[in-house]
Formats: sequence, C-alpha cells, structure tokens
Amino acid sequence: MTGAEVEVLIPTRNRPVELATTLAGLAAQEHPFDVVISDQSDGAPSFDTAPAQTMLRVLRAAGHRVRTVVHTPRHGVAEHRAALLSHSTARYALFLDDDIWLEPGTIARLHEAIAELGCGLVGAAMQGVSYLDDRRPAQLAPFERWEGRPEPERIAPDTPAWDRWMLHNAANPLHLAEDHVRPWERWVPYKIAWVAGCVLYDRAKLDAVGGFDFWRDLPPEHCGEDVVAERRVMARFGGAGILPSGAYHLESATTVPDREHNASNLLVDPALDDVGTDDSGTPGVQHGGFAALRPQQSHHAEPAGAQVGVSV
Repeated sequence: MTGAEVEVLIPTRNRPVELATTLAGLAAQEHPFDVVISDQSDGAPSFDTAPAQTMLRVLRAAGHRVRTVVHTPRHGVAEHRAALLSHSTARYALFLDDDIWLEPGTIARLHEAIAELGCGLVGAAMQGVSYLDDRRPAQLAPFERWEGRPEPERIAPDTPAWDRWMLHNAANPLHLAEDHVRPWERWVPYKIAWVAGCVLYDRAKLDAVGGFDFWRDLPPEHCGEDVVAERRVMARFGGAGILPSGAYHLESATTVPDREHNASNLLVDPALDDVGTDDSGTPGVQHGGFAALRPQQSHHAEPAGAQVGVSV
C-alpha cells in the first residue's frame, strides 16, 4: 500500500479525552494523509477508549492508513518524537500534539503552503479561544509577512526576531488572521520564532539537521525539544507560520509539568553556537537559547527492551 505524502504523528500520554477530540478534528479533514499515534500512558493507552476507537474507525473508513503504537519505557519527549518519526516514511511529517483540534481544511492549507514555499517547515500556531476577547496590540506588533520563499534565519535571543514568540500567545493568532488575511487569500505566510503543537516538516530537511536524535544528550525530564528542531531547520532551510491557523488548543493542563530542563539551554549546537543564551524564563514560553553545557556527555544509553505494539 502506497502511503500518503503527509503523515500525522501524534505523541500522547495520559490524555484519553483530549486525544479523542484531536482525532475528531482529523476525521473532519478532507485531505489525504496517514496517521501514527504513539502512546506512553501510565495505564491503558489513550487511544484505547470507545470515543478514540470510533474516530480511528472513521479515519480508516475514509481511506486513511492509521497505526497505533505503545512506546515504552519513557526516555523523554524528544526521544518520543524521534521514535515516532522512525515509523514514518512520508515526504512530509506533521507533528500534532494530543491537545489540539484542527478546523476543517487545516492540513490541506499546511500541505499546500509547504509545497509552494519550499521551506523546511510550516506551522499552525495554537489558539486559546478562552482569550478571544483579550486583544494584545503590543504582542501583535512583531508580525511580518514572508514575501516570497522564506529565507534561512538564525533566531537568536535579544534580537527583534526573538520577539515573535509573542505572536502565538493566548488568542493572538485569531486576532492576527482578522487583521492580516485578505478576503481573497487562502493563507498568509509569516515570520516566526517557532511554532508549538502543530508543525509540518519537510522530512528530508528535518533529517538533514538530525531530526530529534539529540534526545540522547538530554535528561529524561525536559521540555523545549520542538524549539531545538525548528530552529535548526529554519537556520538551514527557512520556515513560516500560516494564517489562518485553524489549530485550537484544548487548554488542558500540561503533561510535562517539569520545565526546569529546557533543551534549548542544554545543548551545544554548531549551527547556532553564536546566538547566545536566554535564561530569562519568558512568560508562557520558557524556551531559551543554546548554552555549552557538558559537551560530549550523554544522559542516555540506547533504549533496550522497548515494548512496542503496532495495530494496523
């Protein structure tokens, strides 16, 4: 069976309600894609519920190839992403968090955008609808369209580009779409610092910067792994966010409560080693720059005896 050009990769843990909601969003997409769900729940897999199984059946009935994987023991979120990526051979890999609902048409827009722009990644920023009436003009100010193909950028702390992180706070993406998407435009590419939760990668370009294989150099409890991968891709190949986003955050509590060990502050990165560091703890973000911390030291051995079960 030939797979789709886009594969949706969903890491999940202890989120049966949220995962079912995320799958419902996928089931409403009218676009070809495959799905891989990798679970690290403490008990029964999050996909092993009646609502989630119903959505999986709906997806399969619509012609999507769906695979579910139990991936244990846990070695941290970066390793989980690396393992998910190893299950996919699609040209484009869409990493979708398990607490995001996508409005109809979102995957089609992302696919169209990355194919047309030819960059390394395209993201749809999470939107918090509970903040819909909270308009933040100062945080919208860094917005800037990409005119033409996105260029490679090194996103560094203490530079104007770093301030773009504010664009994705609260309901800012909804307000940006209201302000900047013209009636005749299907989507608008814009400059980003990074995007959390819903990012479509050109798989070859992600592989070219090492994917998420840096997990071996991180302690098991960490955060910010997505920012590391995105900054590496954008430094070589460029990247963009698109409006409208179409990605809605379910606003559940995080399953990664320990934010002390930020991947961006723990890794030596030859491609970005001149961008400085940031330990300021930016509110609501907690992603910093790169610091030379314990080079050549690995926090992990290779996973041994991983229990993997696949349902096709």
